[in-house]
Amino acid sequence: MNLVARMPELMARIFHLRGGKKLQTRDSRPQLGLVENFTHILGIDGDEAERMNRVLRFFFILHMDHGGGNLSTFSGKAVASGRASIYAAISSAMSALSGPLHGRANQSCLEFVKRIGTDDPDEIENFVRRELSSKRPIYGFGHGVLRAEDPRARLLIELGEEVCPEDPDFRTVKTLREVVPPILSEIPKISNPFPNVDIASGALLQSVGFRKPDYYTTFFGWSRVAGITAQILDERAARGGRGTPIYRPKYLAKNQPIRRLES
Repeated sequence: MNLVARMPELMARIFHLRGGKKLQTRDSRPQLGLVENFTHILGIDGDEAERMNRVLRFFFILHMDHGGGNLSTFSGKAVASGRASIYAAISSAMSALSGPLHGRANQSCLEFVKRIGTDDPDEIENFVRRELSSKRPIYGFGHGVLRAEDPRARLLIELGEEVCPEDPDFRTVKTLREVVPPILSEIPKISNPFPNVDIASGALLQSVGFRKPDYYTTFFGWSRVAGITAQILDERAARGGRGTPIYRPKYLAKNQPIRRLES
């Protein structure tokens, strides 16, 4: 709880320091709530704060927990299984999240949307087919586990219809959602051609004032702190309080040449 409670001020300090401010302009007010305290420390008020708070609350709830197999959650739980402190475990989880293949997804998706620069279906289809022919990724689609549209993507798009329906990037996202799945379905090896949570989250964060995509991983990390911590506590309480055994995954090397040592 101490770690979760400190996150709003920690996040606000990161934003202030990266923005060139040595000191935060407002004192922390924890009684406001986690998200509300963050925007308060940033100096955001009125309607702007309410829109920002609404999107951030939605973002945090949807990103807080998503099973135990994703890289950051697994890393945090694996370290915790050795009875490391919760701080060491969460630090390892955030280190995992720092890698671009895991933590940069919504930033990459927004950059992809901006490269498209239109919500015209025909132009988007042509763009996507050119990307595929050049062996480049189509960001915001597919999932390692799900085989249908990510329900979090649907909920974020519904929220976008309320808070930023005319935002150009959000309009591009909506068209991508309709145009891309039929195209990806033409590729036999793709098992899930549907949108994932990253398709809209970057556009929504940008629409409420977070203009620098390189900050977006920090929001992902903030949301995961509570979810990962909850899973660690569950595992510590397992087996009548003895906790789960230390993690020891088994690995099987496939499609690798056999290397022999000569005597």
